[in-house]
Amino acid sequence: MKKGYLSQYFDGVALKRLSTVEVDIMTSHQHEFNGVEGLREILGEPEGKVRYEAKFLYLTDYEDDPIIEDGFLTWYDARQKARLERGVMRWEYRLYFPTNQVSQCASVGDLLLIAKRPDNTLLAIVAEQETTIAKQIMWLFGFSDVSHPGFSIREDLETEQDRIEFASRFILESIGVVVETSEETWLDIMLEKFKGSFPTTKEFSAFARSTLKDINPQDGADDVLMAWLEREEVLFRTLERHFIGDRLAQGFDGDVDGFISFSLSVQNRRKSRVGLALENHLECIFVGFGLRHSRTAVTENKTKPDFLFPGHTEYHNPEFDPLKLTMLGVKSTCKDRWRQVLAEANRIEQKHLLTLEAAISVNQTNEMQAKNLQLVLPSRLHLSYGEKQRDWLMDLSAFISFVKQLQ
Repeated sequence: MKKGYLSQYFDGVALKRLSTVEVDIMTSHQHEFNGVEGLREILGEPEGKVRYEAKFLYLTDYEDDPIIEDGFLTWYDARQKARLERGVMRWEYRLYFPTNQVSQCASVGDLLLIAKRPDNTLLAIVAEQETTIAKQIMWLFGFSDVSHPGFSIREDLETEQDRIEFASRFILESIGVVVETSEETWLDIMLEKFKGSFPTTKEFSAFARSTLKDINPQDGADDVLMAWLEREEVLFRTLERHFIGDRLAQGFDGDVDGFISFSLSVQNRRKSRVGLALENHLECIFVGFGLRHSRTAVTENKTKPDFLFPGHTEYHNPEFDPLKLTMLGVKSTCKDRWRQVLAEANRIEQKHLLTLEAAISVNQTNEMQAKNLQLVLPSRLHLSYGEKQRDWLMDLSAFISFVKQLQ
């Protein structure tokens, strides 16, 4: 196990695409997956029937939260008894599961991931085919081809591809894996600086940048943006962990509503903070490159693009050439929300959207292109996309050059 890599959370993973026979089985009384022999690499040679506690998830792009159900998977060799008693030299491995909500949602072509956790439990994920989340699962675990009928297996999860960074952390947490990130050496400094409470997101973003004194956007805007985001995330989780620990130590004395309210406040703060932090760091980069801009300026129908270039005044001046106007929407994750950007800044025909979402599906990026929306991503995330998609993607440095040329 290597800290900061997938091996910290998984002993091994297996991936395959569900066949017609398997989907029929999942709705019948047999409840067994096909082509499971490769699972011996991560589950070992079973002695009798080995039962694993398991968490089942069904993932799709069209729901914010997955369908989740606790259950079990049973791993066994149906021919083991015949070998021992009659010397029949045959092996027939099976993975049994009970009917549940997840199995009932599965369709032909969906991805099936079986992942073994260090606590000897299994994670069984079904991801709808041709969706962004299915593509992200493949990218996260380093799979490129699942066309053959059996499972593709990975045990060595400590390569550079398996390092957990900002984008992969998002995906892991979307499947219920809590990623441990903290930097305790900064805790006392933050408690003193922020007087024992959470600062505003703008203040915290500025503090995070101040702890990385040796980097400059001029040396590479894409890498600097990711470095600032990574640092802020680690510092935030460190401070948050401290405050949550204090609150839990006080207890809730049976106050269920109070506990639920506290839990929701933690989740909501995390979600809103990431998007604002991304905007804060982008604005600092734009200032550093001397780009004139307005942040959340009001346009038609009270819409507020995250960034307008060169600014609010030029946008509302009918004499100003619209071909010299640029807008940038900013969303840490997209899902279907990218379409919101299309309704902003009507004077600007081509919209730009910056996101940290890895491995968006081909169907989605094709639709973006058809709607005249240009996707902008930090360069290190481009490799999570297909080759044809990468030819179209724009990185942050290219976007800055584009805007600078117009100004």
